[in-house]
Amino acid sequence: MESVRAQRLQPGVGTLRSLRPGVTGAPAAAASAPPPPPAPPPAAVAAAPLPAAPPPAGLGLGLGLGLGLPPPPPPLGLQGPAAPPPPGAGPPAVLREAVEAVVRSFAKHTQGYGRVNVVEALQEFWQMKQSRGADLKNGALVVYEMVPSNSPPYVCYVTLPGGSCFGSFQFCPTKAEARRSAAKIALMNSVFNEHPSRRITDEFIEKSVSEALASFNGNREEADNPNTGIGAFRFMLESNKGKSMLEFQELMTVFQLLHWNGSLKAMRERQCSRQEVLAHYSHRALDDDIRNQMAMDWVNREQNSPGALSRELASTERELDEARLAGKELRFHKEKKDILMLAAGQLGSVHSSNC
Repeated sequence: MESVRAQRLQPGVGTLRSLRPGVTGAPAAAASAPPPPPAPPPAAVAAAPLPAAPPPAGLGLGLGLGLGLPPPPPPLGLQGPAAPPPPGAGPPAVLREAVEAVVRSFAKHTQGYGRVNVVEALQEFWQMKQSRGADLKNGALVVYEMVPSNSPPYVCYVTLPGGSCFGSFQFCPTKAEARRSAAKIALMNSVFNEHPSRRITDEFIEKSVSEALASFNGNREEADNPNTGIGAFRFMLESNKGKSMLEFQELMTVFQLLHWNGSLKAMRERQCSRQEVLAHYSHRALDDDIRNQMAMDWVNREQNSPGALSRELASTERELDEARLAGKELRFHKEKKDILMLAAGQLGSVHSSNC
C-alpha cells in the first residue's frame, strides 16, 4: 500500500497510467501556465552602513499552483522592472545603484575601505554563515556556471549553497566581468536575506494570511482548515517558520516546477490529497530523479506534438533572460531550461538509436 502511495506521488505526469486510466500527459500549452506577476519596482536604497532591508512584499495569492498554493514571495528586496531594458542599455539604474551600495557597505564592514573582490566576498560570506552554525547540507561552496559563448556579452550564473540562483545583470565584455556581476547580485541578496524582516515569523504569517483572505473574500475558518487553499498556504508558512525568504523560495521552486510540468494536475487525478503532496514534497529536495521524470514527460509531449519542446524552450530562455537582467532569483527558470535541455538530449539519443 505504501509503495503504491509513493508511486502516486511521483512527479512524472505519465506515472501510473495503468492504475489510473485516463491520466495522460498534460498538453504543453496547459503545462506552460504563465508565471505569477512580478513584484512592482521599489525605491532605491541609500548607501547606509548596512542597508536596512525593506519589509517583505506580500506573498500574493494567485492560488494557481494546482494544489491551491500561492506563488512564492520575492526573495529580493529590490526587484527590477517587469520588462528588461533594450539591448545594450544595461541594468536599471536603481538596481545597479542598490547593488553597488550593498557591495560598498559590505566592504566597509568586513575589509575596510577600498575595492572589494566580490567573488571572494561572496564565498567568505557563506563560509562565515556555515561557521556560525547555518545548516548547509551541501557545504558552503558557491558554484559559478558560464554560458558557452565566443563573443560578448558573456553571461554567468551563480548558485548559492541553498540552491538559489542569480545571474550577471549587466552587459559584460569579459567572462571575468560576468562572474563579478553574478557575484554582486548574489552577495546583495545574501546580505538582505539576513535582515529580520526577511524571516517568516508569526506576525508575517498572520499578515500574509489576512491579505490572502482579503484577496479571495475568504473567511477565517478557511485559514484554519488545511483542506482549503488558504489553509494549505498557512500550513506551508507555519512549516517554514523561522526560515528566510530565500530558504522558502528554494522550497517553493519544487512546487512551481511540479505545477509547470503538469505534475500537480496528474497527482490530483491519481486522487492524491493536497496534504499528501505538501507533506511529501516539503521534505524532498529537487534531485536528478525529479528532473529526469519531468524531462521524460517533455519527450512524450514532443513525440505527441512535434515542436512543443522547442517552443517551450524558446519561451523559457526569454523568461530567464528577462529575469536575469532584472536581477531576480532564477532557479525556477534555470531548472526549467535544464529540464528541457535534458529532454532534448534524450530525444537526440532516441533518434540516434532509431537510425
